[in-house]
Amino acid sequence: MDSFSALIGGIAGDGINEAGVTIGRILNQLGYRIYMYYDYPSLIRGGHNSSLVRASKSKIAAHEEMVDVLIALNQDTLKIHKLRLKENSFIIYDQDKVTAGGLKQKGCGLPITSMLKEEGAPPIMRNSCMIGALCKVSGIPWDVLELVLTKHVPKALELNLNVARKGYDSAVEFFKVNKLDQPPLPIVQGNQAIALGMIKAGLGAYVAYPMTPSSSLLDFVARAASDFNLKVVHPENEIAVILIAQGFAYEGVKAAVGTSGGGFCLMTEGLSLAGQAEMPIVIILGQRTGPSTGLPTYTAQSDLHFALNAGQGEFPRFIVAPGDAEEAYYWSGVAVNMAWKYQIPSIILSDKIVSEGVYSFDQAEAGEIKEELASLWMGEGKYNRYQYTKNGVSPLAFPPVKGQAVKVDSYCHDEYGVTTEDGRITSDMTDKRLLKGKSLAEEMAGHDTVKTYGQGRTALLCWGSNKGVCQEVGEKLGLKTIQVLVLSPFPAAKLYEALKGVDRVISVECNATGQLASLARCYGYRIDREVLKYSGRPFSLEDLEADLKKALSREVRA
Repeated sequence: MDSFSALIGGIAGDGINEAGVTIGRILNQLGYRIYMYYDYPSLIRGGHNSSLVRASKSKIAAHEEMVDVLIALNQDTLKIHKLRLKENSFIIYDQDKVTAGGLKQKGCGLPITSMLKEEGAPPIMRNSCMIGALCKVSGIPWDVLELVLTKHVPKALELNLNVARKGYDSAVEFFKVNKLDQPPLPIVQGNQAIALGMIKAGLGAYVAYPMTPSSSLLDFVARAASDFNLKVVHPENEIAVILIAQGFAYEGVKAAVGTSGGGFCLMTEGLSLAGQAEMPIVIILGQRTGPSTGLPTYTAQSDLHFALNAGQGEFPRFIVAPGDAEEAYYWSGVAVNMAWKYQIPSIILSDKIVSEGVYSFDQAEAGEIKEELASLWMGEGKYNRYQYTKNGVSPLAFPPVKGQAVKVDSYCHDEYGVTTEDGRITSDMTDKRLLKGKSLAEEMAGHDTVKTYGQGRTALLCWGSNKGVCQEVGEKLGLKTIQVLVLSPFPAAKLYEALKGVDRVISVECNATGQLASLARCYGYRIDREVLKYSGRPFSLEDLEADLKKALSREVRA
């Protein structure tokens, strides 16, 4: 079996996310590469939640619409997802709560509620029972499930194992997921990869107010704070978040903040402060559907131009949009290094799919991150915080420094950090800040800021989380995929090289206005078609294939 998909559904509070991750871990033990998409409404309890786990022989970062196994903890799961069933799909359901009549697919109904009562187990353990049944149905040995539960269930392990065993013994084998001859890889959430990349680059503090889809990053670093000697702060709002982070930076502590669009709105004045004061800051901007509150738990790629232009005035910024866990890890480390090397804001532009997606993580593919040291003052003469240099980057000093004033200033200032309204100095300092941007662009010329996959005279242009789906569908349809990783400074020369030999360009984005396409056109590139999705849901493989075939057929007719 080259690819296998399972969906488990229930209500918020049923532990659907953790159940999906557990299924992913089981398939990972068999050597498969995993991607999981978690769908849920903005509710603490109730509503419909589902985890769609896909396993493949090769690396993946996208989901399929159709599933091989549907696991229904309630009737809504069957009602909502029955259109995902193939003719040979299998259904596992709690027969105490679900009626599966009228479906032509084969199924296995278990009296889950009754089983839990027999064991004296709480309702949350229905997941363990269902996952036990899934393993039996798909021919996965009991010892694989036992290994995963033993390693990852911190509470009531014995009871969970008993319940899972009941589900396993009550089901029947329907097909077999064979073990592959390749080792398992770590399973990570995208936000975890972002955090680990930043930590590897020397992160010392993380400040955030919870906002989906960045909230799990705050949870992860808070739990890991003692392991990595991190300072983790949860202030009262996002204005406080970015100002506290800049306070850390003033003291020489590498700090990052996490938010989504609404929180980033509140941070924009602080972002401008970082630009004028030349303060290093890293911002994780997890995009979701807007405007305003929009769909708080769904996805979008609609904040690209916001990130590019946020804040008053003119100052350089580094913006990167990783497309999977490996890129999230590596480029988050680069974002920290660039923020401190050039004393600028770095923005990691993520979205729900990258941030909350669960992936098999290949460290070798991700690349090695090394912490780069900032340019430090050598202690000679009088310290001038904004000293003019050839690349625009002034040496840093952190208070207290005996006999020196370490100034930062939000006003126009001279090289000592003293406020001024002198026109010449104002122009010179603006040139100095912009020179850092030019120096950053020259350095980025040595990085893989644009990636290409496959061959073809028609190219798919994408960014962020659409990398995985474009890569797979492009390969199937004989199209070249071009992924722009760094959005600022824009890699115009790299994109030019990637587009050599391409006759047609189709931009694939999860927004309504083709924001990357618009940006590329500003640099003189022709975009022939735009395939856009803005329902809050990501492209599945089937979605994108169908949309691309329509786009290509319209071109043929034209």
